[in-house]
Amino acid sequence: MSKEKATEEILNLLEMQEEILQFTHFTNEDAWELGKFLIEEARRKGVSVALSIRRMNGMTVFEHLMEGTTMDNAAWLTRKFNTVCRTEMSSLRFLMQLRQSGRTMQEKFLDESEYACCGGGFPIRVEEAGVVGVIICSNLNHVEDHDFLVRGLSKYLHMDEVPRISSL
Repeated sequence: MSKEKATEEILNLLEMQEEILQFTHFTNEDAWELGKFLIEEARRKGVSVALSIRRMNGMTVFEHLMEGTTMDNAAWLTRKFNTVCRTEMSSLRFLMQLRQSGRTMQEKFLDESEYACCGGGFPIRVEEAGVVGVIICSNLNHVEDHDFLVRGLSKYLHMDEVPRISSL
């Protein structure tokens, strides 16, 4: 399979994930419950993550940095948030779109000190309302950060058939 075809297939899969993993509503209480659920999932899997859930206006409604995370992870959370907030798509999907187009972050006027072009940021989309927030993960490799969020959201939303990617 050509590199272009593989990139296109991954982009389609990432778009499908975002379409499937939507909420019917999303309140601050929902953010609290989702955040606790995902931190327990991380503990169960034996991984240490920094996790944040933020509204589109930047208000943090849940954040927890597990043992083993650092201030660098907190900085990654903010950069990934900025990317999803700006593009209203997962940060991994944005990376793949850049790869497909052959463009760079600079060509999109995105400063790498403020935006992250990698996996680990996922839009919180409410049916009929659009993107209302962002969930962000850091401390695994960026594809694993993305997959951790997709797996966790799938389980939380009781969506069994969400396609996943294993690597890029």
